[in-house]
Amino acid sequence: MKPVTVIGGGLGGLAAAITAAELGASVTLHEAHRTLGGRWRSTPVRSRAGSKPGKDSTLENDVTPAKDLGRSENREVYRAHEGPHVIYRDGSIWAWLRERNLLGVTCGVPLSAAARFRFWHAGRLHAVPPVGFLQAVRLSRRNDVPVDQSFRAWATKLIGDEAAELGASASGVGVFHHDPGSLAAAFVAERLARVFSIPPPASYRQGSWGAMFDDIARYARKLGVIIELGSRVSSIGEETTIVATELESARSLLSDNSLEWPAGRTALLDLGVKRDRHDLFVVSDLDTCGWLENFTMPDPALAPAGEHLIQMQMPIDAETSKADGVARLEAIADQALPGWRERTTHRLESLANARTGAVDFPGTSWRDRPAIDRGHGVYVVGDRVAAPGLLSEVSLNSGVRAAQLALA
Repeated sequence: MKPVTVIGGGLGGLAAAITAAELGASVTLHEAHRTLGGRWRSTPVRSRAGSKPGKDSTLENDVTPAKDLGRSENREVYRAHEGPHVIYRDGSIWAWLRERNLLGVTCGVPLSAAARFRFWHAGRLHAVPPVGFLQAVRLSRRNDVPVDQSFRAWATKLIGDEAAELGASASGVGVFHHDPGSLAAAFVAERLARVFSIPPPASYRQGSWGAMFDDIARYARKLGVIIELGSRVSSIGEETTIVATELESARSLLSDNSLEWPAGRTALLDLGVKRDRHDLFVVSDLDTCGWLENFTMPDPALAPAGEHLIQMQMPIDAETSKADGVARLEAIADQALPGWRERTTHRLESLANARTGAVDFPGTSWRDRPAIDRGHGVYVVGDRVAAPGLLSEVSLNSGVRAAQLALA
């Protein structure tokens, strides 16, 4: 049995470890944190004064602790992730998990929730999207979308600049970039088409996706994978090694300055609020690329009884502060969650910097990102390497491919 070392216990690292074990390797996985899952970890956050982020937090500027909102004695928790997380039923993660009976109990978008989907345009909410948005979504489904042009330039020639900008902003939930129109047309169009497919392809795991990683870990251990938690690796040995960390960490560990690829910067705001029948399910921001999602509409168990868990994101550029990004989200929440400030029981702010997946500029595609095979028995895995897919699908696809290459 060929020994394989995997560094990193997120989705990509676990996919690599499981694939290698299925191919007959002897696998040891090292995870620096106390739990598996990477950005898919579900973090129980206590609604109490002075709650502090755990030492596992790797978000820029860390987080803003919840204020004392009259629940100091309440030990109930919210099952939140680092930003909104769903799995698309038309993607590789769904297929990989289903093949191994690891999906667990999932649910799609309830009809009652779908009726509470709104679009933010020109500073207010709309139940019916602008015609230009529909034109952009239809355009994104074409098979001849170019790689060498920006989405803005390509779409403007075909449907006009207003519709092109609406489509670009709508894709923000799939690209996490403040200016999607400047990115490669093929990159943006693929994400716009998939996110706004009918029926909605998004699926949710009951009890949070973090719970899914307990099942994945059990499956890995049954295959013989040794999982070492709290095990930080500072150098690699002679054995075959798969590095499934953030690209910056892999660059440092391998002393390989070529491990670079652009990514976005995003302000995140989580809210726990007492339920109100007027609360919306989703708001797609067609002005500034933001997104609001009420995760307790598909799965009420993610928050204490009688409360909603809302997760929001706002892509921002390098000059914009986290506070400005959060202020934009608050303006959307003012209309999407009437009276939310008086109903808030939990609040968490953070800034995800280069932690939201690769972005491809004109003239580049996923094939141009850092190669998985680094030579000499070393492979890299993550959402900014040379593998196809939408967001976390890149991590899974690269993990599977790294194991296959390592054992070829």
